Amino acid sequence: MRRLLVWTAVLAAALAMLEGASAQVYPSRPITVINPFAAGGGSDIMIRTLAEHLKGTLGQPIVVENVTGAGGSIGATRAARAAPDGYTVSFGNWASHVGSGAMYPLPFDLLRDLHPIALITTAPLWMVARKSFPAKDMADLVAWVKANPDKATAATVGVGSGSHLCGLYLQKNTGTQFPFVPYRGGNPAVQDLIAGNVDFMCDFAGNSLPFVRSGQIKAYAVMARERWFAAPDVPTIDETGLPGIYVTFWHGLWVPKGTPGDIIDRLNAAVVSALADGAVRQRFTELGHAIPPREQQSPAALAAYHKADIETWWPIIKAANLKPE
Repeated sequence: MRRLLVWTAVLAAALAMLEGASAQVYPSRPITVINPFAAGGGSDIMIRTLAEHLKGTLGQPIVVENVTGAGGSIGATRAARAAPDGYTVSFGNWASHVGSGAMYPLPFDLLRDLHPIALITTAPLWMVARKSFPAKDMADLVAWVKANPDKATAATVGVGSGSHLCGLYLQKNTGTQFPFVPYRGGNPAVQDLIAGNVDFMCDFAGNSLPFVRSGQIKAYAVMARERWFAAPDVPTIDETGLPGIYVTFWHGLWVPKGTPGDIIDRLNAAVVSALADGAVRQRFTELGHAIPPREQQSPAALAAYHKADIETWWPIIKAANLKPE
């Protein structure tokens, strides 16, 4: 009887050790990536491309869930409030993880309550217009809007977004007036641009690049100091004679604060592997996304990049006294 009890105890201990080891294996079930922007846009295509590679590396399905609204802050909030177990990942960009914090009373801190995984891509904003808009270039756009105050409409992805700030810059520096039309994402805004329901917008270039290439809309200027590799014929804003507002739209991944370090390392390694993959790099290049150098793909690098952009843009947004619509 005693021998039976001993073996029972040994078996129970062994089972407990196996269960403990099993509980530590990550990932052991599907991972949800929360995309705070509308389906079908450039950001959505990019994260779904990345997710497909992550699925192979991590050995689990990667579910991309679009949770839109309030400049991306709704999706970012849901991700920040998730359990810190690595099974909910926050995907976002300048709008959702920088601009939203200056515009909305977030129930979490963008820097303290989210832990970075990796910087994924960068791309500029650019000025695009409906195909039939009468202006042939940026100078013509300014001249037309000056001659027709309040008649042209500019699409944005919400108050305080990069597209909105870009439009405000244009008004301030050219003495023009035009109303803004807010959308829940870049893709529906561009679709209305194609349909001729709005006149122009300062858009995330990777989002509208396919439609410029197909001739459905036209591009006037890139909001960067240098020409964009994906559209080298489009001048920079400086080259058009307007001292520029430079807006780099970057994308990154985060997990909730408190996520174990080994899980963060596992996710970062999976992202780094994806960004080194030839097929992923080719697809991102086709979409107009620049992949950062390997040394900028670490959690620490994204943390520094994120913090610097918040310190740069929050004072500008708050000084403009912008309020959510």
